[in-house]
Amino acid sequence: MKKSASIRLRALRGLCVSVVALCVFAASGVWRARAEAWGGIEPLKSRRADVEKALGKPVEDKPGETGTLRYKVQGGMITVAFIDARFAAAHHLDPALEGTVRQVVLQHDASNDTPESLKLTSNSEFEHDAHSNAEIYRNQRDGIAYTFIDGKLKTTYYTASAEEFKRAQR
Repeated sequence: MKKSASIRLRALRGLCVSVVALCVFAASGVWRARAEAWGGIEPLKSRRADVEKALGKPVEDKPGETGTLRYKVQGGMITVAFIDARFAAAHHLDPALEGTVRQVVLQHDASNDTPESLKLTSNSEFEHDAHSNAEIYRNQRDGIAYTFIDGKLKTTYYTASAEEFKRAQR
């Protein structure tokens, strides 16, 4: 009986992670508005326990210097990086921020999103850099960046907004 409940709990957790990932990958334009509110995970605020509560058990856990958690989800991979002492010192951040989320990275396996479908080409809030077959659209005010390879979305980066980062500096 107890084994059955454990299996159901794991299945439910897997379903929750898949639903979160599906929502993110299917409606990535919705999440652009405020990067720090991605899936309930907030850079400079959320900690490891918050991430694990939102996403479950990671498929890869690299504690220490890299301080990252990786999650395999439908549509790609999610990597969550944390602030360590070296990063906090290098960026003059309050030491109390050690252990908080620094960045959430979504690596898209086969996205059909393009700069045009996400309305980035006409959005003046995004800086645009192009390098051969790669394009980067970056909005530091909101803390989000998109990388496109051959016109297709490959990576989305969520960080603290420039204003939040500045407030966090000593």
